[in-house]
Amino acid sequence: MSDAMTTHKPPVTTAPIDQAQLALDRTILAYERTLMAWIRTALSMITLGFSLYKFILYLHQQDPERHANNLKEAQAYGLTFIAIGVFTLLLATWQHRQQFQKLRDQCADVPYSLSTVISGVIVLVGLFAFVTAILRL
Repeated sequence: MSDAMTTHKPPVTTAPIDQAQLALDRTILAYERTLMAWIRTALSMITLGFSLYKFILYLHQQDPERHANNLKEAQAYGLTFIAIGVFTLLLATWQHRQQFQKLRDQCADVPYSLSTVISGVIVLVGLFAFVTAILRL
């Protein structure tokens, strides 16, 4: 038992931490979080707009005389939300790409942004919702 207590283990040594790489990683993750927040916001706006549009269309189909007066205005609100969501996401993606390009100009090992791909898919979904709603007018 005394041998176990007197045995001294040498300290574990690790490679030094590259502070520049950690700073780059934190910056990349901050840019990614920002774009993901814009994606959530834009997706909410697109969803709200499309839901509003479809709900008003549903009400009009149930009782055309009662909801005929407000149909076009309500549909315009829905289309506006969809358009704002798509436009906002396009701007956020453009800004994100510019920020990543600045990082690539300074550091060669900046990875490709997966959130840019997700953003592109959401823009396509939003455009599809907008075109679908326009064709129903």
